[in-house]
Formats: sequence, structure tokens, C-alpha cells
Amino acid sequence: MAEISRAATEVTVERPGMPPVADMEDDSLTSELMTINMGPQHPSTHGVLRLEIKTDGEIVEEAKPHIGYLHRCFEKHAENLPYQQVIPFTDRMDYLAAMNNNMGYVLAVERLLGLEIPERVEYIRVIMCELNRIASHLVSFGTYGMDIGAFTPFLFAFREREDIFDLFEMTCGARMLYNYIWVGGVSHDLPPGFVERCRHFLTSFEGKLKEYNDLLTYNKIFIERTANVGVLSLESAYSHNITGPNLRGCGVEWDLRRDEPYSIYDRFEFDVPCGAGEMGTLGDCWDRYMVRIREMEQSARIVSQALDQLPEGGDVQAAVPRNVRPPKDAECYVRSENPRGELGVYVISDGSNAPYRVRVKSPCFTVMSVFDELARGHYLADIIAIIGSIDIVLGEIDR
Repeated sequence: MAEISRAATEVTVERPGMPPVADMEDDSLTSELMTINMGPQHPSTHGVLRLEIKTDGEIVEEAKPHIGYLHRCFEKHAENLPYQQVIPFTDRMDYLAAMNNNMGYVLAVERLLGLEIPERVEYIRVIMCELNRIASHLVSFGTYGMDIGAFTPFLFAFREREDIFDLFEMTCGARMLYNYIWVGGVSHDLPPGFVERCRHFLTSFEGKLKEYNDLLTYNKIFIERTANVGVLSLESAYSHNITGPNLRGCGVEWDLRRDEPYSIYDRFEFDVPCGAGEMGTLGDCWDRYMVRIREMEQSARIVSQALDQLPEGGDVQAAVPRNVRPPKDAECYVRSENPRGELGVYVISDGSNAPYRVRVKSPCFTVMSVFDELARGHYLADIIAIIGSIDIVLGEIDR
């Protein structure tokens, strides 16, 4: 059989602006990056977030976050309202940790005023903030499992979260947005039966953490989806000012409640959970997830101690001023440990009953600045795991 020459088998295809296929060298055949928009209407972005992702096949080459779809004008509202009326707007920044937002803003205003807070109020605030921290981490745990494909953890997490909401509702009447922590006090004292019901919740919650670990934490599929994925180096964490569980996931034992205590946190004993690279690389998605699981246990410890030390009696609104007017040109910056990191509140007074300037530093905003670095080189499906591991709330990013 006669040999057929290669030239006889070549097909020339004419394309506008391109040389014929037969004239192209093999090394000139390069793939093109494809741009994919993930969000802003996507359930796994945990809010109205748009990601502009450039992929080479399934590999992410660039992931650029676009924010601003949930802008709430918080800071501009704060400049046009009396100090006390700003508090409901703090609820709506990180709406999963409204008590902690109340606390951060109120601490700043109280420092401007030089107020001395009743001791019972301080204990009530710590109890509420730590219960809200548990509720917030439960949402993170439940939705993270659902993002990756496990639906049951979501149902389990919301079961315990409803118990915490019952405690909040019996105290102030609200289940999610509370306006509870006021300048100089709280809106309501703890109702009869609160302490006993809270202790019952803490007792039952101890067994739930083991249930969560058996269900999801040490699940083989979950570990394969999160270990060695989205590794955040210590250098990047420092340079991007990452705080909270995302920083502690890198192995840094830093928590404002212990290292720069505010309120009465220096009266309680608790550990600061950190990542250790147990299932993969230090600072990966699994480490960040595990820090939040262990933080729930420590928050329960703090609440238990606060209930034991809770002073009897006293007016919880004794220090609430009728007309909040800090001195003119007074200013202060206060940071507190929110479930998602350090929330910074900067307030400037011009002597009137409304702040001249309120500026909020968001831990979710800073962690989004490192998202592109976390995503590069991973599969497109890993984007879901990375977003869930950093636990963002867009109401706080866009505030």
C-alpha cells in the first residue's frame, strides 16, 4: 500500500484574522481564559456578592470580588441621627451577630462619655454576646456543610440556634435584630426563668458539638473538600490585616477578649482555639472551620461562668443618659472581638446629640482583600469551599 504523505491529509481552514491551521506551529496553540460571573444572585456567596472568575479549564487563574450590591449607608445614617438611634442600624451590619455589633458601637460612645456601667449590665452583655457568637458560628457550620453538599448539618445547627433565639426573644422580644445593648445599659433586664433555661441549653449543647464532629467535621468527603484548600499563609494574614477565626486558623493565638480585654472578659477563663494543620496544611479551609467549632465550646464556658458570677438586683438602665452629648472634638477608636474578627468603631463628636463622624472597620471587608490569593490555582468547585471557610456577611462588607 502506497504511503500517504502528510501534506495530502492536511486540511486548510480559512478563519478571519488567523493563519491557516496547516501553517500554525503546535506551540502556538494556547488556551484562552474564560471569564465566569458567580453571583450576585448565588446561594453559596452568602450574600449579594459577585465574583469575576477567570478560569483555564477548571483551574482558577483569578478571582476578583465585586462588592457594593448591599450598601446600607450605615455611616451616613449615623451622622444624621442621635447616638441612641444609631444602635438599630448596627444590628443590620452583621445581622448574624447583632448583639456584638451593638456592643462595639456602645463601647465607643461610652468611652467618649466616660460612663461607668453597672456590674450586672456588664455580665448581661457578655452573656448575650457569647450566646450570639454561638448562634453565628452555628449558621457558619450549617451553611458550610450545605454548600459542599451535606444538608443534615444545616438542620441540626438551626435546631440549636432556635433555642438561643428563644432566649433572646424572652429577654427583649426580638429574635434576630435586637436593639438590646444601649449606651449605659441594656433595654431589658433578664426575665424570670432566663438563667435556668440558659443553663439547660448549655448542658444540652455540650453533646451537640460531638454530634457535629461525627456528622461533618471528620467526615471523609468533607475533609477532602476542605483540607489543603484555600491555604492562608501567616505573612498574607498579617499583610492583609486578617483577624478573628480566619487569623487564628493560621495558628496565631490572638483574641481581643483575652489579649486586650474589654468589658469584664478578664474575669473569665477560656482557651483561644487555633489551627494546627491537623488534616492538611496549616491555614487551610478545614482549620478555619475547626476554629469556629471549638470557639462555640469556649463561648459556652464563658456564658456558664457569667451565669455563676451574675450579680443579683440592680437597675440595668441606671447609667443610660437621657441626652447623649459627648464633649466637643472628643474622639475615640474601640475594637471588639466579633464572631468574624475585630470590629473597629471610630466616633468623633462635635458636641451635639448626633455624632460628627462614625467609621466602622469591618473584618469581613479585610478578608475579602485576600480572596484572590486564596482562590488562585484551585478548582472552580473549591471557590465554594473557600467562601464558606472565611464566613463573610455582605451587610457588614457593604455597610
